[in-house]
Amino acid sequence: MAVKPPRPPLPPLNALRAFEAAARLGSFSRAAEEIGVTQGAIAQQVRHLEAFLGLTLFRRLPQGVALTEAAQEARPRLSAAFDALALTVQELKASHAGRALTIAALPCIAQLWLSPRLPALQQAFPGLAISISAMEEPPTGRHDSFDLALFYLAQPPADAVTLGEDSLFPICAPSLAGTLRTRADLAGQTLLHDAVWRGDWARWLRHAGTSGIDPGRGPSYSLYALALDAALGGAGILIGRRSLVAPYLADGRLVAPFTEELTSGDWLTMLFPGAGRPHPRRAEVVAWLEASA
Repeated sequence: MAVKPPRPPLPPLNALRAFEAAARLGSFSRAAEEIGVTQGAIAQQVRHLEAFLGLTLFRRLPQGVALTEAAQEARPRLSAAFDALALTVQELKASHAGRALTIAALPCIAQLWLSPRLPALQQAFPGLAISISAMEEPPTGRHDSFDLALFYLAQPPADAVTLGEDSLFPICAPSLAGTLRTRADLAGQTLLHDAVWRGDWARWLRHAGTSGIDPGRGPSYSLYALALDAALGGAGILIGRRSLVAPYLADGRLVAPFTEELTSGDWLTMLFPGAGRPHPRRAEVVAWLEASA
């Protein structure tokens, strides 16, 4: 006779994971996007779990699915269990003394703000491995844990470190600057746009009190770095964000032909999304980055 009864059998982890994501997000397609599989794979794993349990977890509706009462009751506990499992794994990784310090950043910040600082950062912290992930949205820390994150935020949280409010103004190659004597001369120039910040030209023109110029014309680029490359090549005029273009202005590769500058309302912010144990050198790196801003 066993002194301690064995644990009850569990279904495959993939089936539980698929159900938890679909139940939390309320959609098989959104669960598939989060996990990185097809919608059909999510549906198959959910059917596998339903067969294992001998009960229905989702009601199939003409427009999507809905949780059954039993599934609604179990979902919060299952989500909490996955969160605890993820945190345990992150803490186990953090216990490795030589692990990399992990940074998540908006792509343009990673390319244009962080990357130029990396040589000096690594010189200041010899032997420190650094891993950088470019992301469009700040990590939540629920499944992915990072030591710090760099993003623009309009309202930084209280526990964040702000590195200054950004500002907007037109920038161009020196060869174009000579053709811009007044703001009205913009009417004959190509306006360059970042796809996410496509409204920057309209905002700046309003701030500068300039009318009669279509702020939407000109090519749009999916990455700010691509738009910046076009401006460097003399292809047009871009609304610069000071935090990203300051080095190009300092060395003369780009110029600001007008004096009007608009505060953007976006703060370059360092976040600390990880729920587990931070890297032992995180505080030092944060202080160094803050001093370099």
